Amino acid sequence: MEPAPQAEIELLFRAEHGRAVAALVRAFGDIDVAEEAVAEAFTVAVQRWPADGPPPSPAGWILTTARNLAIDRLRREAALADRHAQAALLHVRDEPLEEGPVRDERLRLIFTCCHPALGRAVQVALTLQLLGGLTSAEIARAFLVLEATMAQRLVRAKGKIRAAKIPFRMPEAAELPGRLQAVMAVVYLIFNEGYAASSGAELVRADLCNEAIRLGRLLTELVPGEPEAQGLLALMLLAESRRAARTNACGELVPLAEQDRERWDPRLVAEGQALVRACLRRNQPGVYQIQAAIQAVHSDARSTADTDWRQIVQLYDHLLDLDASPIVALNRAVAVAEVEGSAAALALVDALDLESHLFHAIRADLLHRLGRDGEAGAEYETAIAMAENAAERAFLRRRRQALAG
Repeated sequence: MEPAPQAEIELLFRAEHGRAVAALVRAFGDIDVAEEAVAEAFTVAVQRWPADGPPPSPAGWILTTARNLAIDRLRREAALADRHAQAALLHVRDEPLEEGPVRDERLRLIFTCCHPALGRAVQVALTLQLLGGLTSAEIARAFLVLEATMAQRLVRAKGKIRAAKIPFRMPEAAELPGRLQAVMAVVYLIFNEGYAASSGAELVRADLCNEAIRLGRLLTELVPGEPEAQGLLALMLLAESRRAARTNACGELVPLAEQDRERWDPRLVAEGQALVRACLRRNQPGVYQIQAAIQAVHSDARSTADTDWRQIVQLYDHLLDLDASPIVALNRAVAVAEVEGSAAALALVDALDLESHLFHAIRADLLHRLGRDGEAGAEYETAIAMAENAAERAFLRRRRQALAG
């Protein structure tokens, strides 16, 4: 059997980390035990598989190894009269075959982490770490905070769960609506990290996109009368429909305006648009539904020139009423540039209190359109320095070089 390269183990980590953690949290009732056991199992894989080759079922091996490692650790600690370890061992021996309203283990863990005793931002961050296998740095970028700040929040959240003895069980059906907003935020952030990976060599992490869409489908089945769950699924499907066109044969990023729209997935477009139409009939607009409607307008157009940019600006106006974030305002400014011109859009961008590579890249593009190439070049340099994804950096460098050329 051929040795398993490091890259193969990394792919397995991305695909199976969340599943393994969810299974062990259910088995042991302890986040730290589950997370550390899964991490240790992958460490053992990195040590053994390059020489011995991967087992017939790598995912099953990881789960079994992690479970055994967790039991070994708890037995050692229980022998030292550690009551916490003793309780965890009792939990795994008497584990109930609980079903409840949610039968998917990973979705169960999301609902569990979104306990009302935790703040919304902590609920989302903790679940991203456990289910998505995201690092503190990746989660910090999603929340626009320092990595050290996010790491402290995650440690405190786990400590609060332990101290408050928050049970690892599914909420009752009547409790689900109160946790739904946080759960949808988690699923959307998992998708975003997959759609435009914050770091690494590849632009897209297909495993995270696929997992988020899978969870989104489960949510629409769980709460079939919730239009925001439908809107979230529509948003992800319409964005995912463009995956094949977002990079060229060399893996280079292709912006929306330059994409070959024949490569967009018509099946995902049709499904996403049908969901948007169903949401519009309900007339209960929310942030995910409006974002999905914006994507639907893009998917209706054969080119950038054919896009109904005025409708997109109007939709962003509605979205700002519900979510007055600088990211929403930045995206609105991009649409304004197509309707009112680059000068009007630049004025909007300059009024934002935002510091990200995307902010500087958009500002650079607007400056270039206005013929201010010297300033545009400086903005591109700033964006390049801030971007941590290799594909995005390469794209920005090409834009910077085009200015110089």
